Amino acid sequence: MLQLLIGLTLFLGIHSTQSLAPQWRKSVINRWGPMGFKGLYTLISLAGLYLIVQGYGLARLAPVVLWTPPRGMQHATALLMWFAMVLLVATYVPRNQIKTRLRHPMTLSVKVWALGHLLSNGNLADVMLFGGFLVWSVWVFRAARQRDRMSLHSAPEGTLLGTLLAVVLGTGVWAAFVMGGLHLWLVGVMPLTRAG
Repeated sequence: MLQLLIGLTLFLGIHSTQSLAPQWRKSVINRWGPMGFKGLYTLISLAGLYLIVQGYGLARLAPVVLWTPPRGMQHATALLMWFAMVLLVATYVPRNQIKTRLRHPMTLSVKVWALGHLLSNGNLADVMLFGGFLVWSVWVFRAARQRDRMSLHSAPEGTLLGTLLAVVLGTGVWAAFVMGGLHLWLVGVMPLTRAG
C-alpha cells in the first residue's frame, strides 16, 4: 500500500502544480527552461505511474475488502466508461463541441473513470487509487474553471463533424477496452464478466 500511496502522491502532485503551486512551476520553468520542466514533469510522472502500477498490483494479491459492490454494478461502470472515453478522445479531436462547452474534457474523463471504478470495486486499494483520482480531478477541474473565468480568450467553436468524430472514436476506444480485451490485457480483469 505504501508504494501505491507514494505513487499517487508523485503522479497527482506533479499534475497539480499548475493549480497547487503555480509560482513554483513558473520558477522552475524560468530556471530550467520549458524543456527542463517538461523533463522533470515526465520523470516524476513516470516514477509515480510505475509505483501506482506496482503498488496496486501488490495490493490486489492480498485485498482488504471494505464493501462488496451490488451485483451488476459493473454494467453501470461500463456505461460511465463510455462517457469517459468519449470525453478523453474529445480532448484531442480538433473543433468538437464537447471540448468547446466543457473546456477540460480530459479532467472530466478522469473524474468519470474514477467514479465508475469506485462504484464497482470495494477494496481498500481501489478506494485509494480511484478515490485519489476522483478527489484530484474534482479539485483540478474546479481550479481550471476558475482560471477560465479570469482568462479573456474563448475556445474555438466546435463543429458537428468534430463532435461526431469524437463520439465515434471514443466509442471505438470504449469497445476495445470493454469488449475487445484491452482491459483484460492491461489490468487482468475482463469487464462485465467478473463475479459479483
